[in-house]
Amino acid sequence: MMADDKSLNYYNRIRATAKEAPSAPGVYIMRDEDGAVIYVGKARVLRSRLSSYFSGDKDVKTRTLLKRARSIEHIITNNEYEALLLENTLIKQHSPKYNINLKDGKSYPVVRITAEAFPRIFRTRRIIEDGSLYFGPFPNLPAVDTLLDLIDKLFPLRKCRTLRSRKAPCMYFHIGRCSAPCCGKITREEYALHVDKVKKLLSGETETLVADLNTQMHSAAQAMKFERAAQLRDAIRAIHELSSVNAVVDFDPDARDYVSWASEGVLATFTVFSLRGGKMTGRELYRTRSAASEEESLDAFLTVYYGPDRLPPPRVYLASSGHDFTVVSRWFHDELGVDPALLAADERRHETVLAMAYQNAKEDLAKRVKERGAGPSLDELQGVLGLRRRPERIEGFDIAQLDGSFPVASLVSFKDGIPDKKNYRHFRLKTVVGIVDDFQAMREAVSRRYSRVISEGSELPDFILIDGGIGQVNAAKGVLDALGIDMDIAGLAKRDEELWLPGATEPIRLSKNSEALKVLQFVRDETHRFATGLNQKLRSKTLKLDSLESIAGIGPVKAAVLLKAFGSLEALAAAAPADIAGTANVSESLAAAAKAAARLALADQKAERERLSSGSSASRKQSPRQGSHPVPRSASRPTGADRVSPSGSRRTVAKPTIADLAAEADADYSADGKTENS
Repeated sequence: MMADDKSLNYYNRIRATAKEAPSAPGVYIMRDEDGAVIYVGKARVLRSRLSSYFSGDKDVKTRTLLKRARSIEHIITNNEYEALLLENTLIKQHSPKYNINLKDGKSYPVVRITAEAFPRIFRTRRIIEDGSLYFGPFPNLPAVDTLLDLIDKLFPLRKCRTLRSRKAPCMYFHIGRCSAPCCGKITREEYALHVDKVKKLLSGETETLVADLNTQMHSAAQAMKFERAAQLRDAIRAIHELSSVNAVVDFDPDARDYVSWASEGVLATFTVFSLRGGKMTGRELYRTRSAASEEESLDAFLTVYYGPDRLPPPRVYLASSGHDFTVVSRWFHDELGVDPALLAADERRHETVLAMAYQNAKEDLAKRVKERGAGPSLDELQGVLGLRRRPERIEGFDIAQLDGSFPVASLVSFKDGIPDKKNYRHFRLKTVVGIVDDFQAMREAVSRRYSRVISEGSELPDFILIDGGIGQVNAAKGVLDALGIDMDIAGLAKRDEELWLPGATEPIRLSKNSEALKVLQFVRDETHRFATGLNQKLRSKTLKLDSLESIAGIGPVKAAVLLKAFGSLEALAAAAPADIAGTANVSESLAAAAKAAARLALADQKAERERLSSGSSASRKQSPRQGSHPVPRSASRPTGADRVSPSGSRRTVAKPTIADLAAEADADYSADGKTENS
C-alpha cells in the first residue's frame, strides 16, 4: 500500500510538471528513480505533448513509461526542427531504454559548396573533409529542393560535375543558367560574387532577396501570371523555412559553451549549453540567489561552475556585451592553468544559441517566481513605504492621450502581485477633451472609480499606484480626501524610477535590484500598456475613416464598406485598384486614390505611435500647468468640448465637476476591462 502511495505521489508530481510546461517547441527528458534518462521526446508544443500523457486511455507503452518515470525535464528550442535534431543528439548520447535509435543528424540532407576555383552547389548526405562548405542539415527535403531550384534560376553557376575546358558553352549558358567558366566567359572574381550571394542566402541573410521576390510575386499576380506567382510564393516559403539558423547542430567541431541567465530581484537562473563535435551535448540549469550586480553575479558563477573537475572549453560565449572579463580571465589562468576565450556573440549562429539559452533560463525563473509568490516583495514594499497594511491588493492608474485627442484612463488590478485582469477597466475621459491636463484627467479617473466603489459598498484596495510624479499623486489624493477615503497611495515616475508620496518634497529611490521596485514597475508598465492600447485603437479607428472620407467621391458609407470588405488599412493598401473599384463600385482612378490614402494613413499611424512612445511619453511625466492650451481646431476633429450642432454652429459644453462625475459613476462599469463611456 505504501508503495502504491509513493508511486501515486510521483505520478501527481510529474503530471503537475507537465501542466506547467511552456507552450513552446522543445525536447523533454524523463528520468527514473536513479536519475537515468529513460526516454527523450520532442514536441511542437511542450505543454500539449506532455499533458497528453495524462489524458484519455493509455496504451501499454505509455503506462509502462509513466510507471518508471520519476521526473520530467524540458529544453526549449527555437522551432520543431531544432527539437528534432536535439532529440536525435540526446538519444545517441544517453541511449534511453524506451527510445528507438534514430538516424544520425548528418544523414539529413545538407547543401554543399565545393572547394574549387569555380564551386558547384548541390544537395548531398555525405560530409567530405576537403575544405567544402556545408549548410544544414535540413530535415525538410522538398523545401531544400525548392531553394536549390531558386538558386539555380537566380545565380548562373556551373552545372557540370567535372569542369573541363571547352571551346563552346553548353545549352545552360544560352538560357542564362550558367556563366560558362569552362569557356572563360567569366573571371574567378566575378564568379565568386555569385557564390558569396548564395552563401548569404544559405546563412539566413535573406531580407533583401525576399523583398525583391515579394515584389515580383505581386507583379506576376497583377499581370494574371498566376503560375509564376505561385512559384515565387513557394520560393519565399522555402527561404523562410530554411533561413533560420540551426542552434543545435553545426559543422564547427571546436568545443564551446554558451552561458546566459535571467534574473528578477534576488533570484537568478543560469543556463549553460555545451556543444561538442558540432552537436549540443547538454543543457544545465543553475538556480541561485544574489543581491550583487549582474556583472558580479556572472563573474561569481563562472568561477563556481568551472573548476579542476570541469575545465572550460577553448571558447565560452556569454550573453553580455561590454563586460570586462580581465579578472575572471586571470582567475582561469592562475587557478586552472587555462586561457579560454570569453566572447560575445559575433555571428548569428552564436546569437541563436544564446537566445535559446536565455529562453530556458527565463522559463525556469518564471517557474521559481510563481512557486515563491510575491510575498517577500510585498513585505518589502510595505516596509519601504511605511504602508499601514500589506499591499495584497493594488490598483494602478495611468492616462493616455495625444495633444488632447481621445484621452483615456486605465485602471489595473493586482492580487498578491499577479494581474487580476477581470477587474481591469478603461475610462473615456470627458473633462480634458481637447486639452492637455494630466492632473485633471487623474482626478476624473480616480473620482469615477471610487465613487462607484463607495456607492456599491465594494472592497477598497490596500494600495494605489499612480503612473506619474508628485503632481499626479497630489491630484489623486485630493479626490480621495474629498470622498472621505483614507488609503495609502504613491506615484512611480518613469524618470529615474522615483517614488513619490502625497505632499512629499523629496522622492524615495529604491535599488534597481529591489523586489518591491520590480512589483511597482510591473504594475506601472501594465497601466501604461492598457491605457495606450485603447488610445491608439480609438485614434486608429477615426484615422481610418477620415483618410478615406477625405477623398472626393467616397463618403462615410463607401468608406465603411471598404473597411468592412478589406478588414484593415493594411489589406486595402496592398489590394489592386481593380479589386477596390469592384468592391466599392467606384472608378479605378478613385480606387487608386483610396489605395494611396490608405498608405498615407498607415504612415501617419506609424508616426503617431513613435511620437506617443517617445516624445509624448516623456512630456506626460512633466508637470503640466492646469488648463493647458487647447488644440487648434484644424488639428483635430470636433470633440465633446466643442461639437458641431445640426445647424452648423458650434456650442461649448461645460466641463463636468467632480460632483457631477460622482453622480454619473454608477454607469461606468462593465466586465473584463471594457471601455466606460459615461
